[in-house]
Amino acid sequence: MDRFKGWRLLLLGLLTCVFSAKTLALCTSVSTVPAGFGTVSSIVLRTTSQASSTPNSGLSCTGSLLTLLSTTDHFYATITSGTSGMVGPTGDVINYTLYANNSTSYPITRGTPFDFARHSIIDALGLLGSSTVAKTVPIYLGTLTGSNVAAGVYTENLSIFWSWNYCAGIGALGVCLGRDIGSGTQSLTVNMTVSNDCLISAPNISFGSAPVVSAFATVTGQTINLACTKGSAYTVGLSDGQQPVSAGGRRRMISSGNYLAYDIFKSAGNTRWGSIGSARRSSTDAEVNPGNGLGSGSQIFNYNARIYSDQSTPPAGAYVDNVVLDVGF
Repeated sequence: MDRFKGWRLLLLGLLTCVFSAKTLALCTSVSTVPAGFGTVSSIVLRTTSQASSTPNSGLSCTGSLLTLLSTTDHFYATITSGTSGMVGPTGDVINYTLYANNSTSYPITRGTPFDFARHSIIDALGLLGSSTVAKTVPIYLGTLTGSNVAAGVYTENLSIFWSWNYCAGIGALGVCLGRDIGSGTQSLTVNMTVSNDCLISAPNISFGSAPVVSAFATVTGQTINLACTKGSAYTVGLSDGQQPVSAGGRRRMISSGNYLAYDIFKSAGNTRWGSIGSARRSSTDAEVNPGNGLGSGSQIFNYNARIYSDQSTPPAGAYVDNVVLDVGF
């Protein structure tokens, strides 16, 4: 009897070891990794959704979770903030959506617990049946289009409350040997730098044709339209073209080595529009919507162009030149 009793004790001891060996997984709340969108132009931000992510949103699990989660297992993340998005230096806000995976399938609503144990999200992160290496839970972000904001650094500090409750180990008979239950709150910083930019519309200038230089009419009613970053003060310059007489001198078109001098003048006057110093035009000098940039609205600059009549008529030909428009902030 004593000998058989000894075998029974040994068998129970082995079964206990088997059960305990599977209770490996432990989760903990850890410091996050910031989510940065980098530097984005105001035009691109307004027209195209920008993506970012953090590889660590504040939850780390060491060891291999069970290969199958039950409906009683939960990994809740509740995200809150004192603002509705990233806030910039002038108070403008960039709104964005948080997602539980790298698609737009599972958006996370602020203030509402989101269970990462559902929709196979925890499975896809490799936390089920994985090695004993600690892994963290990422969160993905995508901006909403239409944000018309000033340039600068935009930041938001999110508070992420993690709460988990799951079976940390199952015995040979399918009995849960113990649950890992815990919670913790971490702060996640989200940031983006918005840079100045412009959308420019500058139609070509055509003088038409004439037999002599004195017969060319002044080109009037020409406009350059700019939609520049909200709140930006800027200047607009026009280069001297490809073959000017001298720096800041007359512009010239060329055809087979022959030249035809012309120029571009501010508004409807006789002041040459150039690229240096006072020859440039300020955003406050626009004929329509003068002042700083509007972001989503255009500012219009009028100009006129003339062929100088005090030059000799060159040989017949198609005369061309290219002028570069630049915007300085």
